[in-house]
Amino acid sequence: MRIAVIPGDGIGVDVTAEALKAVRAAGEVFGQRLEIETLPWSADDYLKTGLTMPPGGYDQLRQFDAIFIGALGDPRVPDNRHARDILLGTRFELD
Repeated sequence: MRIAVIPGDGIGVDVTAEALKAVRAAGEVFGQRLEIETLPWSADDYLKTGLTMPPGGYDQLRQFDAIFIGALGDPRVPDNRHARDILLGTRFELD
């Protein structure tokens, strides 16, 4: 199973790291091979690049069996554009 992980911002990064420990443990218990790929889409990335997601980001996500998104939101991005595009965009684009 291929899982895309978008850790999020702030505490989301820490919570996601702990949650992935549980996901990996469950995978081991049930003999499920997990391929986990972390994507750097976050407020930090947005502030560096000006992009909420890379071009073709939704197509990239379609290649995974599951998507794990951590908490998004950062006061340095007042309109939370990155959170909207990642969270809501993913929900609408991928149904």
